[in-house]
Amino acid sequence: MPIDNGNFASIKICKILNESEMVKNIINPWSWQDERNYVQAVEVKNIEGTLYVSGQTAISDEGISSNEDMRSQLIQTIQSLEKVIRKADYELKNIVRLNIYTTSNTELLENFDIIQNWITENKIKQTSTVLEVKSLFETLKVEFEATVVK
Repeated sequence: MPIDNGNFASIKICKILNESEMVKNIINPWSWQDERNYVQAVEVKNIEGTLYVSGQTAISDEGISSNEDMRSQLIQTIQSLEKVIRKADYELKNIVRLNIYTTSNTELLENFDIIQNWITENKIKQTSTVLEVKSLFETLKVEFEATVVK
């Protein structure tokens, strides 16, 4: 079967693009957000895949919701998020969006060092929205929703 030169060119272009390395461009018109460990926008080019992670919380492997304090729930929520991302064969440093839902902004901000340290240690540069909500499932105080690329 003869090769159609038009199709061959398209295949070659796609192959070259697939071999390109993913590029993340951070857009920050200001510097004040740096202290809060997030960015204003992330442009991603040459991605291989996108992982949309549903809300992760402090629920045990047996499906039992935590009734611990905010600090403990933050640690367990981060562990749950890491588990899902790694299971999907993605890297934490490629989180580009992290939304945080909490039942208490006051309690969250009192323990925000946990989130900041985790973001810094994993070299994450993400956009974020923090929302205080009336309630979460059962006894939960915090939920993380993420978008990850590779």
